[in-house]
Amino acid sequence: MRLDATRRELRAEIDACGYFPELVEDAIRLALGSEDLVDFVVHHEPTFNHDEIHRHITVLALTPTRLIVGHTDDQPAEPPQSGTFAASSTESVALSKINSVVVTRVVGQPQSFRTGDTGSDEAWLTVGWGAVRRVDLEPASCSDPQCEADHGFTGTMVGDDLTVRMSTGGDGAERVARLVRFGGSLQRAANV
Repeated sequence: MRLDATRRELRAEIDACGYFPELVEDAIRLALGSEDLVDFVVHHEPTFNHDEIHRHITVLALTPTRLIVGHTDDQPAEPPQSGTFAASSTESVALSKINSVVVTRVVGQPQSFRTGDTGSDEAWLTVGWGAVRRVDLEPASCSDPQCEADHGFTGTMVGDDLTVRMSTGGDGAERVARLVRFGGSLQRAANV
């Protein structure tokens, strides 16, 4: 059955990251329940801080009715000699609540691009459902260069629910293509 194969592919991608695969898969399995897994994408994002590496994995799982967003991060223990902890969370978003799905592809040598090419140098998937908003403020000004008055602030409020970025240099061409494919699947499923 294709759906069982999709779950096996998901586990293989989680295993390939090498980051607490049992914990990561279990979090997604609990969120999926008995619902079918239609498509998925796995993004492993290590960050470096001086002499430490911190790892973060995001799993996006698409079902017929929901987008499941799973995050697992390692957390340093206090005191440091007591080991490492991992925080794993999942969020379930009804497809009907998603109001924006943006797939951005960066293509080198666009003059050589042909319809149907799956290659992109970089891809971004941005999904909005209104849960998180970010306010960007800056000092307001006027057009008079001699004006020294305080004009307050101006700004924009931007939806900031989820953005996943992958590049061929950091993640590989296959994972970038998977992110683009997943974004297309989510756009069609959410009807946005």
